Amino acid sequence: MDTSLNDGWYISPSCHGPFEPVTLPHDWLIADVASFTRSSERWYRRSLDCSCLKGDERLFIDFDGVYQECTLSVNGVEALTHHYGYTAFHHDITDLVTPTADNEVTVHVQYHFPSGRWYTGAGIYRDVRLIAKGPRHFAIDGIAISTRHYDGTWHWDATAQVVADCPYQTRHTLLDDGLPIEAWDVDNPVLYRLKSELICAGEVVDTEYTTFGFRTIDFDSDHGFFLNGRPLKLKGVCLHHDLGSLGSACRSEALERQLRLMKEMGANAIRTAHNPPSAHLYALCDRLGLLVVSEFTDVWNLAKNRWDYSSHFAACMESDVESWIRRGRNHPSLIMWSIGNEIADTHLDPPAATETIARFLSLIARYDPHHRAPPTLCSNYLNWENTQQCVKPIALVGYNYGASLYAEHHRRYPDWVIYGSETCATVQSRGIYHFPFSLPTLSDDDKQCSALGNGITSWGTASIEECLRVEEETPYSLGQFIWAGIDYLGEPTPYHTKGSYLGHADTALFPKDSYHLFRAAWRSEPVLHLFPSWDFNDGEVVDVRVYSNAHSVELFVNGEGQGRVTLGLSYSATWSIPYRRGTIEARSYDRANAQIASVQRTSFGEATGLAINEERIGNLLFATITAVDEQAQAVENARCRVNVTARNGRLLSLDNGDATDLESYHNPSRRLFSGMLLAIAEGAGVSIEARIDEDDIPVRAIRLTRDGWTVRATILPHEASDRTLHWRLTDRMGVDSPLADLIISEDG
Repeated sequence: MDTSLNDGWYISPSCHGPFEPVTLPHDWLIADVASFTRSSERWYRRSLDCSCLKGDERLFIDFDGVYQECTLSVNGVEALTHHYGYTAFHHDITDLVTPTADNEVTVHVQYHFPSGRWYTGAGIYRDVRLIAKGPRHFAIDGIAISTRHYDGTWHWDATAQVVADCPYQTRHTLLDDGLPIEAWDVDNPVLYRLKSELICAGEVVDTEYTTFGFRTIDFDSDHGFFLNGRPLKLKGVCLHHDLGSLGSACRSEALERQLRLMKEMGANAIRTAHNPPSAHLYALCDRLGLLVVSEFTDVWNLAKNRWDYSSHFAACMESDVESWIRRGRNHPSLIMWSIGNEIADTHLDPPAATETIARFLSLIARYDPHHRAPPTLCSNYLNWENTQQCVKPIALVGYNYGASLYAEHHRRYPDWVIYGSETCATVQSRGIYHFPFSLPTLSDDDKQCSALGNGITSWGTASIEECLRVEEETPYSLGQFIWAGIDYLGEPTPYHTKGSYLGHADTALFPKDSYHLFRAAWRSEPVLHLFPSWDFNDGEVVDVRVYSNAHSVELFVNGEGQGRVTLGLSYSATWSIPYRRGTIEARSYDRANAQIASVQRTSFGEATGLAINEERIGNLLFATITAVDEQAQAVENARCRVNVTARNGRLLSLDNGDATDLESYHNPSRRLFSGMLLAIAEGAGVSIEARIDEDDIPVRAIRLTRDGWTVRATILPHEASDRTLHWRLTDRMGVDSPLADLIISEDG
């Protein structure tokens, strides 16, 4: 028996109650944005009917992840304490339960802040299972499978860890054994199942089914990565584990939506920054055809935060590595075990770090006996000699923002297999444009970052185009993992808000303009993306940009040509033109000057209605709500407040992707951000209804007109609730200027 134990739970902030019903997976922090930075604790409990136990069967409870520190008790008896919030663990509770009586399971979870550099969430945030096995059985996660290809044929082998007090045999059978066997590939992720049987005294006493795929991986220091003998550049993204407005509660439906969006962008690989992923992520990547760099931790012995894993690393590392490896080793998507991210120990305490690396390598060899994936280290310390010496036993070396070191290190360490484990780090807010494009600024009053492509950080790349160019010109690099695929909560950068701006889709999974630049570079089909939205002050000089993988592109304003640009490896073109209401159009051409595609942006009016597009995955409904004007055109800078209702189901959250919006995700009302809002609801027949709140009308835009030295402002829409204007006289960098006096009229 292997059954879900996600329902029937109750939760309380006190061990004495009162307790309220809760369904797992659950993250208690996400309900209140202000609680992200406060330590707290919760008690989870549920009754357990164990009457299903037969004879001498053993009963296990299995947790895929509980954040942060937890204590499991059964019928008032403490069973275990687990410290690392990202590794799975299980416990045999047979001797603590009574099959003929009601039993109670209690999990006390403590969340300490700060314990991570990003939003961690808190609670039993991954799946819980109840597993019954006979006294002689396969150990949980005890099957290990290998695949090889030689003499034109696929071969497989399997080993098993068995718990038995008598002689036994194991029998492994490949199911779905159609010939010929197809290789698992990113473009054709074919999966098979292995049936494993444990036989004692001629009787099958336990059976396990394992999903896996046939594939080979190879790494070459001069020629890069090979999947099934085929060279493949890694087009990877780093992803934190939160799911936007759902927090860290691991709903497979929401995770699938994330991964599909990255796959559609052209990504073929995921780096699980910076912790072991959920079982769902592995399974989804297997099914979708995404490669996985599975990362263990962000810290070793030297702390980055007061309450992080460093305080338990020495004592718990071996058992946590065992859990990490055993749970992931059979997945065909897995290509690397990352033993750490930006580990300062390698620079500041190299003797201890060298010893730690040796322990990691020994444990990986023990628990991944078929060498399904090699170890790697992702580091931003590789410009230092200490770290270079530490990583010598590791064949694969990941560089965080270290592309400038590639050529030198490739010459100095010719056996190193080099790749960009963390690159890019540009910042952008969806639908926000700060002009001019030539001026990168991160000090704007709106606490937003420009999506034009001019939001750069001090440690990241000079531009996304540069990031892409480096990989095009570095054949020995395996590829890169951009930071980050999707905006994430916590680690606010560059403003003190609730989250980052570093993703190429926001937390609601609405793509930013930069998403389409990666599509242009990473996908083979034609891509043509035109931005910004077309709604500015008359005569204002606007930088219009195009992302495309065509040979050349041309821009038109109200039918008038503005010139053609040959793209090359930049995948981008820019025109600076005065705004005129109407339509801008981009056309793309091949090398023979034949038109491939065209795309338009048209000026829009005030929001008069809402368009709802529903996407259903499993038991969740994801509804995209977009403001539209009288001509049904999207109002791309609308900020209307929208009231949302779920019919025949439960509204889980609303998210607009705005890092500055501190309202609760659980409110049934929220403002649009850049014209859009996501509603997530649960239920087999659930549907979403939404309406604009006529009592709370925010400012959408401010139109400026100039007459000599006089500037006049017009607020749109005219019926906006708050019409207060705040004036400042600044230079182009947003710094207050003393070069003139600002006189404001009595009407503001």
